[in-house]
Amino acid sequence: MRKLKLKLQNLPRDFQLFLAATFVFGFSQSIVDSTFNNFLSETFSISDLQRGLLELPRELPGFLVIFVAALFFFLCPRRLAALANLLCACGILLIGVFSPVFSVMLLWLFIFSIGQHTFIPLNQSIGMELASDGRTGRRLGQLSGIANISAIIGSFAIFIGFRFLDLDYRTSYIVAFCGFLTVAALIFFMKKDTPSPAKTKFRLRKEYRLYYWLNILYGTRKQIFLTFAPWVLVTVFRQKTEMIATLLTIGGIIGIFFKPLLGKAIDRFGERFILTAEAVILIFVCAGYGFSRHLFSETIALVIAFVCYITDHLLMSVSMARATYLKKIAIRPEDVAQTLAMGVTIDHIFSISIALISGFVWITLGYEYVFLLGSLIALANVFSTLRIKV
Repeated sequence: MRKLKLKLQNLPRDFQLFLAATFVFGFSQSIVDSTFNNFLSETFSISDLQRGLLELPRELPGFLVIFVAALFFFLCPRRLAALANLLCACGILLIGVFSPVFSVMLLWLFIFSIGQHTFIPLNQSIGMELASDGRTGRRLGQLSGIANISAIIGSFAIFIGFRFLDLDYRTSYIVAFCGFLTVAALIFFMKKDTPSPAKTKFRLRKEYRLYYWLNILYGTRKQIFLTFAPWVLVTVFRQKTEMIATLLTIGGIIGIFFKPLLGKAIDRFGERFILTAEAVILIFVCAGYGFSRHLFSETIALVIAFVCYITDHLLMSVSMARATYLKKIAIRPEDVAQTLAMGVTIDHIFSISIALISGFVWITLGYEYVFLLGSLIALANVFSTLRIKV
């Protein structure tokens, strides 16, 4: 413990602040992730179609990321990251305290989501700025591991709170509000960096076309996991808030070892190998979600769904491989943050579409076909990642 303390004290001040911000963000985001689907089901009793349609206001801010970045061109990335977390704080507080009806909640969700999606590319670009040359994968893996530890604490706190202490959603989201507010303050106290020129915010470059395509596939795959995987557990398998929190806790514990190793594996084996392996695994994960109940008993099917959920949760970390791939092929250093933001915007055009399409598929054909679609997307991803050359 003393050795770890000395190691942390020897880190640069900005990295210490960002490390602390990453920890608190992971804790706060875990509270939201552990409760949100049950919050929707128990508070508003929404239908499967409404759950799909809800992704429009939740994911539209992802499409708007590049416009938000251009709007605040006078802010450096670190100041913009602080503002993003301030929006997260305000949005989650309003969701928890001032949501008398579903339509009002959607407005607050939009505000929260603007902050969340604005921070996604900034989080990766700031992390890579703080890395030594040739060690970006390792650095992102370390930051992801720290976020993972805090996510374990957050999801375990939700489990204990809802199982034994009569914790409610209102109190949970007030705690998350305090967390996001702390993240904003920590990043604000980091040293300012240089704002990017506004004219470059919207630029698409043909050299990055494979990166853009990989983001399109990632956006569609991610949406199926974020929206419909937990919805299967909540509505098909009838699992409560504390069980979702338990699964996130288990995934987080595994992630303590998995994520730093993943960062090292990216540096050692390369992005092509890691991203291809992820795509292959996802084919089987989607099949497990969709068809385990048809092939096995209810108990075994539930265990398979749990394993798929934890695996899916861990594989979300592979997004760091796309970020390091971009850094390696970037023509100019300033292209990285801008192209990451553009990637988020592009992937959300398709993630919004897949959410709406999947909602209709669910109610007309059944949830199984949503995950069959996910398997086909993963298969397309396999062939696409094989084209990666650095």
